[in-house]
Amino acid sequence: MLLQGKRTWVYPKPPVIIATGTVVGPDEGEGPLASDFDLVHPDLEVGQPSWEKSERVLLEQASDIALQHAKLSKDKLSFFVGGDLMNQIISNSFAARTLGAPYLGVFGACSTSMESLAVASLMVASGAGEYVMAGTCSHNCTAEKQFRYPTEYGSQKPPTAQYTVTGAGASIVSGEGDGPVITAATVGKIMDLGIKDPFNMGAAMAPAAVDTIQGHFQDTGREPGYYDLIVTGDLAGVGHPIATEMLRRNGVPIEQTIFHDCGLMIYDVDKQKVQAGGSGCACSAVVTYGHLLKRIRKGELKRILVVATGALLSPLSYQQGESIPCIAHAVAIEAQNSNRQGGAVQ
Repeated sequence: MLLQGKRTWVYPKPPVIIATGTVVGPDEGEGPLASDFDLVHPDLEVGQPSWEKSERVLLEQASDIALQHAKLSKDKLSFFVGGDLMNQIISNSFAARTLGAPYLGVFGACSTSMESLAVASLMVASGAGEYVMAGTCSHNCTAEKQFRYPTEYGSQKPPTAQYTVTGAGASIVSGEGDGPVITAATVGKIMDLGIKDPFNMGAAMAPAAVDTIQGHFQDTGREPGYYDLIVTGDLAGVGHPIATEMLRRNGVPIEQTIFHDCGLMIYDVDKQKVQAGGSGCACSAVVTYGHLLKRIRKGELKRILVVATGALLSPLSYQQGESIPCIAHAVAIEAQNSNRQGGAVQ
């Protein structure tokens, strides 16, 4: 592993994503990417007596699926790295209890998918682990209950609000094997432009996405055209256009054909009642581990940059009138033996 620039890890021998598992709920199963997920539940309860227990089960199932795809038993895992939106990241901590692997809990709100993947790849590349799982999850009803209003309240939401994805995604990273490889990871910085509205997460997170994207290009010497796809985590219909305009003004012209957002991809925002689009830890996790990596395996994409975004507020900070600090972490994922010339990190 080499530190490139100020905040980017570049791997001389890229770690391999040898397997993934994705599980989603009914709304995600009605979206355009439904066929790319391993398991779609027809209801939000998943056979559990509480939303929080349902969320934990989603992650346990995604982890089991990833292990099955990798043909590994639980005892072969060196470490599990994960987090979620719940207080004290209880969904991941309780799932780790079931998994039984040495556990590192992380919190990046909705950026946790790429934060955990970056940490897992760093561990593998440095020799600190042989097989490291990265995982995260979210549930629409747990997030609404904790951050906004009780689900049963049925409150109306403004058009800027986003719809928390119900689902879980897990990946297993190793130094050897077949699968897409992780070539670089750029760690985000906290960005806070003073937004206090928890129903406008896209606008709050957009500056963090822009800062990390610019930092990635500055550190690596790559240009936007190096990637077939640059996808933000969950800026959705409000934040993604803001990020696009900020990048344009900052002299980083990313073509619209390669710049997308997971929160806009997972749902049909014109037909489904999801306000501005998707959000939540599972948003970028299931889109990346389900849809995007399948496209890489099929040869439709060779190089992608996933920039997961997170709003680091809590119910307490909101109640005390604090603004919303945000962050974004980027991971570059490529097909093995990608032969495209230009933009390679030395």
